[in-house]
Amino acid sequence: MGRPVIPFDKVLFEDLCNIQCTETEIAATMRISVDTLERRVKEEYGVTFAEVYEQKREGGKESLRRAQWKSAIDGKNPALQIFLGKNILNQSDKQSIDMDLSGDGITIILGDKPKSD
Repeated sequence: MGRPVIPFDKVLFEDLCNIQCTETEIAATMRISVDTLERRVKEEYGVTFAEVYEQKREGGKESLRRAQWKSAIDGKNPALQIFLGKNILNQSDKQSIDMDLSGDGITIILGDKPKSD
């Protein structure tokens, strides 16, 4: 007679994958060894831990993106608005400065507006 089978909580497992816990952290939280975790995932899903983890962690990315988007839209996080603007809308805060040293003075051009000294 062997040891009793430890129940495998699929909901907990998938939640931990969603928040991108490591395999070791998942095993510790579920109070099983990494080897047992790998074996039970194979039994429950028919594929390896790595395959299930890759699929389930995408849900966590989606949730994080949704929360970021909401925070930016609600105006609660200006830094996040800037980050999303740069990464999604290809915005930048770089300024181009051109100087024309020919002629009777110095012309500085910031963007499209020339200014003369």
